[in-house]
Amino acid sequence: MNNQTTQADTRIIVVMGVSGCGKSTIAATIAELLSAHFKDGDELHPQANINKMEAGIPLTDSDREPWLYDVANYSRKQAAHHGVCVIACSALKRHYREILNEAESVIYVFLNGSFELISSRMQARTGHFMPETLLKSQFDALEDPSKEDNVVVVDISAKPQAIAASAVEALRLQGFLPKTESDARS
Repeated sequence: MNNQTTQADTRIIVVMGVSGCGKSTIAATIAELLSAHFKDGDELHPQANINKMEAGIPLTDSDREPWLYDVANYSRKQAAHHGVCVIACSALKRHYREILNEAESVIYVFLNGSFELISSRMQARTGHFMPETLLKSQFDALEDPSKEDNVVVVDISAKPQAIAASAVEALRLQGFLPKTESDARS
């Protein structure tokens, strides 16, 4: 996209869900499908938050709040520059989403899956600072966003490419993204 985008053209797509649901992979794939800017919101965490999570200590709301404002500000700037910014961010609580919504034009893709499925995926991954032991605290903190106006829910039982394609299709069907020429013909 060019740098002459208007506010109406800008969109922030937050790919959200508990740790281990595939946020980073799916968000990167969605960004690729849309030729959009991608950022893993975890990269914006201050080192103190990362240290706590690595130690198996759940973050508090006061730990998360400055980070969420950083995610919102980053997303707003990148959407203004690139047109669309896709960012992976857990956004588990409604209050967190309200902070992120301050960036304007925010749409959420909620990656929905069972505790058992996500736990099995977390056991298989390596090199991530969020230990599987904190997964229960993530599910406990999750406030279901599926009834919110700016949310599409996507099941995560498929492969990442199919999940991302389903997310883009849902975003288009619900009017959050413009329809493509092939959509108009069908």
